[in-house]
Amino acid sequence: MTVIRPERLGEVDQAAAEASATVNEVEGEIREFVRRDVSTFRRSRPDNADNAENINSLIQRVSGASIVEIERVMAELTGVRDMLRSEGERVQREIAGYAALSQAAMTSMKIIADSLGQWKPQAPHSRHSNG
Repeated sequence: MTVIRPERLGEVDQAAAEASATVNEVEGEIREFVRRDVSTFRRSRPDNADNAENINSLIQRVSGASIVEIERVMAELTGVRDMLRSEGERVQREIAGYAALSQAAMTSMKIIADSLGQWKPQAPHSRHSNG
């Protein structure tokens, strides 16, 4: 019999907590990064072409790090999903096995009870009626 080990469930909880902490950390870094670049951007005030270039550069830097982190979290979540799916399938197999075993035990008990019933001595009133 295979049992879901608490440490495996702990791994799922730990992965979820780490993903949540990482997302919060990345969000904080993005906010700080944007604040820093915006304050630098406001101080310099170059012409419109430079503004667009600076904005595009800022967006690429911020989105690049975010995309990498999002892809990493998605990969972790996919792994957790696959593990949960396989554990669910395993539990279903275990339940089906227990149901079959239970049915076999009930059938065996019925056969044993019927066999024991044939070995019982006949009741006294049935002996008198034959003789």
